[in-house]
Amino acid sequence: MMMIRISAALSALGLLSACAMPPKGTDEQDLMAWDSAVASIGCELVSESDYQPVELQSGLNRAQVQEIASYKVKTEEAVPTDTGGVRLVTGSCAPATDMTAEPMADAEAAGTAAG
Repeated sequence: MMMIRISAALSALGLLSACAMPPKGTDEQDLMAWDSAVASIGCELVSESDYQPVELQSGLNRAQVQEIASYKVKTEEAVPTDTGGVRLVTGSCAPATDMTAEPMADAEAAGTAAG
């Protein structure tokens, strides 16, 4: 009986995170300011030296910065780091794709075909 309750609670939590709402008292402009500020410090929000510039640049207080970080993780716009912080993974902080492998392979194939 306890497992059913836990399972139901986890299912409900999954549904809530699927339609995550921005933190109360923030708007789209605040979310964009957070993104910009986090990107300016290297895309990771981990320690005091990260929080202060994000707060100053975005105009958000510490609680709002933390709430937006949680929201970004829920919406998969950020990921938790091994150090206990979050890393933004959208916009200029998006992980680089390996675009160099294919052109190199094509160039090598062209070189062998010609030579």
